[in-house]
Amino acid sequence: MKQQGGFTLIELITVIVILGILSAFALPRFAGLEAQAREAKMSGALAAVRSGAALAHAAWLAQSQPAAVTMEGQSIDIVNGYPDAETIHLAAGVANDADFDFTSTATTQQIEDEDIATCNFVYTEAAANAQPAITNNISTANCD
Repeated sequence: MKQQGGFTLIELITVIVILGILSAFALPRFAGLEAQAREAKMSGALAAVRSGAALAHAAWLAQSQPAAVTMEGQSIDIVNGYPDAETIHLAAGVANDADFDFTSTATTQQIEDEDIATCNFVYTEAAANAQPAITNNISTANCD
């Protein structure tokens, strides 16, 4: 008679216990990835706003300083040589969709994560003879 080979109950329980111990060490490491991903997304949007403002300024200079420039088919209103607060997200290509929320005042645009409002940055229109100001509130603590 042939003897069947296989795993004993003790061996199976040992493997399950080892897998449980390994997952206990790995789980906390993966738990922090959501805040890091949100922070990276917002940092990317911040860089896009900075680049969009610089590109709009360059277009404004090249086109003899008009009141508005066209970028990617979008009309960007210009104040003191840079995009105004209301159209900066168009210059940056940051869409008002499920990823971001926008809050505007007369001279500022706050761009925030759709889930966590404290994970944000604020674009302030350029004053005369100055560049626009960007207040960065993006951090792991604010995006968690």
